[in-house]
Amino acid sequence: MDKGKPLIVVAAALIDGAGRLLVQQRPADKAMAGLWEFPGGKVEAGETPEGALIRELREELGIDVEKACLAPACFASEPLGERHMILLVYICRKWRGIPQAIEAPALRWVRPIELHNLPMPPADKPLIGLLDALV
Repeated sequence: MDKGKPLIVVAAALIDGAGRLLVQQRPADKAMAGLWEFPGGKVEAGETPEGALIRELREELGIDVEKACLAPACFASEPLGERHMILLVYICRKWRGIPQAIEAPALRWVRPIELHNLPMPPADKPLIGLLDALV
């Protein structure tokens, strides 16, 4: 792990037809266990952010997303231990398959306003208002 290099993380704000967002609960064996977050993960070497997000959504939720269906929405910048995380959030309204909790213990569809009442990682909290305006 390169301490000087920012950690690039991607996440999807999946929005259903009712204007709800999908959040997943972090597993007990991960940092920030039990907190609710948007699905996604780290961008690996050689991946584009969109490619990483498509891979993560397939691995975590079992859904297929086309790059054309990912719209850049907002970002967050947050210290994370000895590194600094840049979180890139994409809006996605179209995918194939039904999201399933493959890696997370639970999934929830919530209205943007309900996100304020969920325990979330520090980088996600400032994004709630921005996402509410986009939904």
